[in-house]
Amino acid sequence: LPLFHSFGCTVTTLFPLIEGYTTVTYPSPIDSSRLANLIEKHRVTLVLGTPTFLRGYLRKAKPEQFASVKLVVAGAEELPPSMAESFQDKLGKEILEGYGLTETSPVSNVNIPDPTPDTDPNIPTIPAQRRGSVGQLLPGVAARITDPDTDMPLPLHQAGMIWLRGPNIFKGYLNQPEKSAEVLQGRWFKTGDIGRVDEDGFLYIEGRLSRFSKIGGEMVPHETVEAYLNNALRLTEDDERKLVVMGVPDQAKGETLVLLTTDHDLEFDALRKHLIGEGVPQLWVPRKSKIVEAIPMLASGKLDLKACQELASQA
Repeated sequence: LPLFHSFGCTVTTLFPLIEGYTTVTYPSPIDSSRLANLIEKHRVTLVLGTPTFLRGYLRKAKPEQFASVKLVVAGAEELPPSMAESFQDKLGKEILEGYGLTETSPVSNVNIPDPTPDTDPNIPTIPAQRRGSVGQLLPGVAARITDPDTDMPLPLHQAGMIWLRGPNIFKGYLNQPEKSAEVLQGRWFKTGDIGRVDEDGFLYIEGRLSRFSKIGGEMVPHETVEAYLNNALRLTEDDERKLVVMGVPDQAKGETLVLLTTDHDLEFDALRKHLIGEGVPQLWVPRKSKIVEAIPMLASGKLDLKACQELASQA
């Protein structure tokens, strides 16, 4: 991960220095072919990355180049289940997904390998990972779920705004007391992410609040709509990101969805009819589209939501 990234700074820079581990660095996290060669050459055992960066290995890496790898850990953005399956099938490695924010120093949750019984494999063990989740909370970290609109408490198993508390929570934004007050209430930090916790304490992220649109009073998740679109267009996890869905203001329904796509040959009306025919709620189907040369991305591997929003507003 880039060293300016919070996780890249703490885990891929400071942690190896403290523990005495060897690291292999390379200037570009998107040069997957060269990185795969370095992993094989130096017998790398731990690979960290965002799903965007890890997706590159699906196109460029060979299974033998990952033979030495013991753990692959992903964070910073949602890990699509289909990508996790493709990574396992093509490279023979399971991706362990984690979660956190710069404000949480940065990790709050992570999946870890399940324990292997030393004797009888039928002896029950407490699960340490669960696919689709971002893992259990780290020791000392607490979570609560609230209604995104009212901040009233909700049951942990019901999707809502995620709040975190613990020794890893930051003290506030530098010289921005008003912004700090928006996200800090007592000892609780408002993450801005929507999620839920299952009966075993595994956290599931439903999406970033900024990646939801309130249309006709209904919360519509952009990432779920993108999954429908990728499926309809038969885009696989091997492909680079070719589309993104954004919400723009709409006088009648509050917001409406706009599709940004790099596909110059896309038949948008036919795509809309196909989605509706497949049973996708009409409110969830983008009303407008805009052709772009590339989907804006940050150097950290995340979507550049600000730039995407500006493009969507021009549709």
